[in-house]
Amino acid sequence: MPHAQIRESVSVSINIRAKARQRDLIDQAADRLGRSRSDFMLEAACREAEDVLLDQAFFTVDVGTFARFQALLDRPLPPTDKLRRLLKTKAPWEK
Repeated sequence: MPHAQIRESVSVSINIRAKARQRDLIDQAADRLGRSRSDFMLEAACREAEDVLLDQAFFTVDVGTFARFQALLDRPLPPTDKLRRLLKTKAPWEK
């Protein structure tokens, strides 16, 4: 059955093996957030899975569209007070 047809209310098991130190690390982080181990792990795994899939997005455009897109990326930002302040701000390791 394709994933899109599975109802949200249907729960399935996901089993993994981990070293004790990995489990303890996960438990410590989950506890800090007031989450269960399962909720923490599932949320973290789904977030990573979404990032991986979104990084694989592929767009097909014609040469003219790509040239206009590239020109927009190459154009410098207009100077603003916020940008000037940002550029004058020292990095935390420079203070």
